[in-house]
Amino acid sequence: MIHILEDNTIDMDKLEITDIIDIELLQRFQDNFAVGINCASVTVDKNGKPVTKPSSYTKFCDRFVHSTKKGDDRCAASHNRMGEEAARTGKPYVGFCHAGLIDFAAPIIVEGKLLGTVLGGQMLTEKPDRQTYIQIGNEIDVNAEAMADAAEQVKITQMKNIEAAADVLFIIANSFAKNGFNEIKLKTLSKRLSNNFMQVSASIEELSASAADISAQQEQLNESISEVGAITDEINSILDAIKNIANQTKMLGLNASIEAARAGEVGKGFAVVASEIKKLSENSKETANEIAKLTNTIQESVKGTMKNSQSTLETTKEQSKAMEEVNMNIQDSVHIADQLDNMVDNMR
Repeated sequence: MIHILEDNTIDMDKLEITDIIDIELLQRFQDNFAVGINCASVTVDKNGKPVTKPSSYTKFCDRFVHSTKKGDDRCAASHNRMGEEAARTGKPYVGFCHAGLIDFAAPIIVEGKLLGTVLGGQMLTEKPDRQTYIQIGNEIDVNAEAMADAAEQVKITQMKNIEAAADVLFIIANSFAKNGFNEIKLKTLSKRLSNNFMQVSASIEELSASAADISAQQEQLNESISEVGAITDEINSILDAIKNIANQTKMLGLNASIEAARAGEVGKGFAVVASEIKKLSENSKETANEIAKLTNTIQESVKGTMKNSQSTLETTKEQSKAMEEVNMNIQDSVHIADQLDNMVDNMR
């Protein structure tokens, strides 16, 4: 089963040959190859367990060697020995099996890891020595004479042909494996790409929503600032009224002083009141002027704030628009990643 590590790489220790090779396709190729070359063949996983059905097994092996537990065990040990040697060298191994036939083992290796082995052979390079096979038959508890007869029916071919057959199986099986492994890597990468884009898209959507909220809040702020400006206008209107009252009060105090002077000794007390009224009007006017200066300062500040706020609002809207465009591009990339994933599926 395919297992992805935390660094998003494939766990090669858990990868099986069945994860990367179409076994049905391998079986078809193995069967046709065995018939064409007139040799036997079977593919096993990294633990020696068959993943294909035997192709073109000889009568010698099928009816005699594998008919007893002793024969089966010796055959398994022979296959393991040849498979280990092929894995060690990283190339096909050709040699004699326990029963005296020539077999070969072609390792299936991906990124330095042995995932399986194509076993084949059951051939001879010269006429068999009958006594040797009678002895082997007795060792594995089968009809020794019949086994020797079966050995004489085994195909005799040149060693170079056996080595060439092993090499062909090695090349084809490893091509299947590497193509399948690359498909898995491509599929894994496309899924990672799609997931990453989806995460980025979600983040962009959140930022876009935040930008929209900021725009709305900025507009509310602008309205509030406008209200402050309106209030300062009202304050200025009130200050103008205060100034008018102060002027009128001043005139009233001046007239009162004149009338007090005419009244002579009787109007002295009233003259003091008139003088205080005059001072009050002057103080009121000065206070109104100070307030007017402050309101003017506030208005200038409001105008500056409004200008900056409007600029910020426009920038926020531009950012929101840009994020929407980025999100559209990301969604398009997700679509491409999905298409890539489908292409990988269709390649199988």
